[in-house]
This record gives sequence, structure tokens and C-alpha cells, in this order.
Amino acid sequence: MITLPPGSSGIVFGRPKTVRKIIHCDMDAFYASVEQRDDPRLRGKPVIVAWQGSRSVVCAASYEARAFGVRSTMPAKRAERLCPAAIFVAPDFTRYRVVARDAREIFKRHTDLIEPSSLDEAYLDVTINKTLLPAATLVARTIREQIRKELSLTASAGVAPNKFLAKLASDWRKPDGLFVIQPDEVEAFLLPLPVGRLPGVGKSNEEKLAKHGINTVGRLRFLDRAKLEQEFGHYGVRLYELARGIDENPVVPDRPTQSISVEDTLQADVLLTETEPVIRRLAEKLWSASRQEPRIARTVVLKLKTSEFRILTRSHTESVPPSSRDELTAIALTLRERVTLGPDQRYRLVGVGLSNFRAAEQIGPQPALFE
Repeated sequence: MITLPPGSSGIVFGRPKTVRKIIHCDMDAFYASVEQRDDPRLRGKPVIVAWQGSRSVVCAASYEARAFGVRSTMPAKRAERLCPAAIFVAPDFTRYRVVARDAREIFKRHTDLIEPSSLDEAYLDVTINKTLLPAATLVARTIREQIRKELSLTASAGVAPNKFLAKLASDWRKPDGLFVIQPDEVEAFLLPLPVGRLPGVGKSNEEKLAKHGINTVGRLRFLDRAKLEQEFGHYGVRLYELARGIDENPVVPDRPTQSISVEDTLQADVLLTETEPVIRRLAEKLWSASRQEPRIARTVVLKLKTSEFRILTRSHTESVPPSSRDELTAIALTLRERVTLGPDQRYRLVGVGLSNFRAAEQIGPQPALFE
């Protein structure tokens, strides 16, 4: 059991060895904002980016729709009930990727240390910036102005001494906001926060801490490292550091792709023998997406979710990776044969993925078909 030591006070605030200048830039309601920008009829209206249907989930919601309680990952049917006047727009990820690349080109004017964390947000290390602007706050302000002027979109930004704090800061004044946490302001900012704002403190860990009377970062700071590690394992060390504003993780540009996948939640559950059209369609989309990756994937993955929400995956790795869309499709279809739940089992989701990426020179040339 966790107990707070009596008379605890005078906590020493931990700081990293060197003060970095990190910006977290987050495009506001990105998918929905792109749709509103490109279609004037949608501006000022509650827009939900999702396929309409009983199995669909919300990809993004405009702030007009969020006012009704609509949120990303929410079932589309629930979103429709919350906001009956909402306009549903099917997602166009190809277009969103183009806009995301345009935003990244703006980032590159200021630094080469850019780490995308998703299509619509990224960390930038501007400790030294290309444009020689004297302050990270000015860099963030300039980036936001360039995004507004050139892309006709808005972005929120957080500036702080590390990635963890910059992410918290970018959420602070959304949408279209800028918030700065100076190194000497970190403690005052962190201590009042609910522990649920710390990354990794999900509902389970939040309830676990609440049982011991810990509901703010300030209370969490009373616990020493050994007690946190005993209670939470290795994550306890991370909690100890986050409560003190410590995050030494660097901004890592161009992280190598680990996997690419596409999936589809079906309108109605289907038998395994009925999944072929879906697999073919997904394999085509996956092959197109994989052409943007300079490295080559050796492993093909088939993912299925049963009517009972059980997830199955089957994978196949070749010394020579699939060299065409048809070959990828054939491997994915073959993987179905390794699913043995019976002919009457029905499935609600199908996915196809690629993983185990390698540089072309690590794989070697594909042997000739005819010698």
C-alpha cells in the first residue's frame, strides 16, 4: 500500500541537464478543418468526418460538432444522436496526407529536428533554429502564422523545455492557441494538474492512485521513486520523472516505419469465405500506401475480429517480399486458410498490414523468374 511520508515538504524540482526548446504543433480538428476549408458550404457547420453506418467511428469532428459532445473514436451512430444536424463527410486520407506534407515543409524552414507523432501533429526541437529567431515562442508564432496564411488552416502550439510539457501546453489553449511553459514555470504549472493528465495514467492507474488519496501531480510528488516502482513497476520510474517535469526523450526525426496497415469494420458480420472482396480492396489500398515508404516490408499480416470481438492475426514472412499488388493480395488471401474457428464463425472487421521493414540493400535483388 502507498502511504505518504509524514511531514514531507521541500521537494526539490528536477530539471534536465540542458534546457531544450521544444515545440509541439497540433493542427486543429485537422480532417474536419480540411473539409471545411475545401468546401465553403461546410464552414461554420457541425462536420463529422466518418463513414455513416452502424459500425463506423468518428475520425474527426469540427469544433461546431464538438460543442454537442462529439469526439474522435466515438461510434458514428452515437455522434449522430448527439448532433442530429451534423454533416457527415467520408474521410479522404490521401488529401489529408498532402496537407500534412505541406505543413511539414513549413516546419522544415525552421528546423530539421521534426518528429511527427501522427498525421496532424509533430514535435520540433528549435533549441537552435534555422531562421535565427531569438526565442522559441517567436518560432512557434511564426509557424502558426505561416500555416494560417499558406494553408488556410489553424494550428495550436505548445512551447516548453521538453516533449512531455510541450504536448501538455499545446492542448492548453486549443483551438488556434499558443501556450508557453518557461523552465522556471514548470513546477507551478504541473503541481495543480490532475494525475490523469500525465501520459500513461489511464483510468485504471488513475483509480489506483485515487485509492491512496493521490489525485494531483502535487500529491504524486510526495511519493519516492522506490515506492512508485514497487507499485507500478517500470512505469513507476516514468511517473516519478513526469511528476517532476523530467523528460529526456529527444526529438527523433524520421523514425523508421514499423508497420503499415488498413482495416475496415463491416456493416454486417460475414463468414470467412465472404471476406475475399474486402481483402482485395484493402490490399490495393495498402499497396498504394506502401509505395510512399522507401524501405521494403517482408511480412504480410491478416487481421480479423470476430463477432465476439476476439482479434486474430496471421502473418507470413518471405525472404523475398511481395513485389506487386497481386502478390500481396494472394498472400493475404492465403493467410485466411490458417484461420480455423469453423465455417460458421462470423467476422466484423478485416485488416491487412505490412511489417518487418528493411532497406532494399538488406534484402538483396529478387531472383529472376526464368533462368
